[in-house]
Amino acid sequence: MGKKILITGGTGLIGKRLTQFLLEKDYTVRYLSRSKRAIKDVEVYEWHPDEGTIDKAAFADIDGIVHLAGAGVADKRWTDSRKKEILESRTQSTELLATTIDALGIHPKAFVSASAIGYYGIDTGEQLLDESSKVGSDFLADVTSKWEESAEGFIKKGIRTVKVRVGVVLSTESGALPKLLQPIRLGLGAPLGSGKQYLSWIHIDDIARIFLYALENEQLQGAYNGVAPHPVTNTEMTKMVASVIHRPAFLPNVPSFMLKMMLGEMASIVIDGNRVSSKKIANSGFEFKFPDLKKALEQLLD
Repeated sequence: MGKKILITGGTGLIGKRLTQFLLEKDYTVRYLSRSKRAIKDVEVYEWHPDEGTIDKAAFADIDGIVHLAGAGVADKRWTDSRKKEILESRTQSTELLATTIDALGIHPKAFVSASAIGYYGIDTGEQLLDESSKVGSDFLADVTSKWEESAEGFIKKGIRTVKVRVGVVLSTESGALPKLLQPIRLGLGAPLGSGKQYLSWIHIDDIARIFLYALENEQLQGAYNGVAPHPVTNTEMTKMVASVIHRPAFLPNVPSFMLKMMLGEMASIVIDGNRVSSKKIANSGFEFKFPDLKKALEQLLD
């Protein structure tokens, strides 16, 4: 068998697609999961980061770790307890991985961690952001910056560490696209808020391939934006989805105040946006399969 890769959050959207790519390339895939269950072609080990417990057998002879675990940002309203869970599910899990490899005295070749473009702040207008842009000052920026800081344990050990700042992942399985499709299919498609806010999107295959690329390419280190080359506005995205599935999208914009009433503080995810550059990952040699939104949507929705 090929190299052994340990994945946290492996049953999530990116984890499942990455697992398929790894298995196709003859890697051995292991998951750290909160529940011990049978998953085809995957070895599953149990961990509970909030309790500090982990099955150390998962780490035997591993070549790399991909860290995707974290409570869903858009799954529930942001109460104080939910905010705490969103943050700690990321930082505690990263710290537990670092202390475990320390205790075992092992040295994986790579640690590739998810982060998010929320790092730059929830609403940065039309400014094109790259990896050197400053960190934002809102809740999600605070979460992502602390998440990235928690990877210091790997960097200090001299382990090559890559942080992928994930954009809006387009997939029919879950995430933003099914939520966008629902009203459009009913002929009720409308831009959200001003409609001018940018969506830095990426096709599910391309984001999974970026994680695979980060694992395999030794020259990669530090932060990389996981977004496609051409961000679009919320209005452009709504119209493009409607066009691809041959539905109208002529209704007036859904007002921001209504979204805030429905979603609370979490409404910022859809009302605000970022225009994020993919140049750094492209300049490293990565080639996007779906750089164009129309082709990405046609492939997903055909």
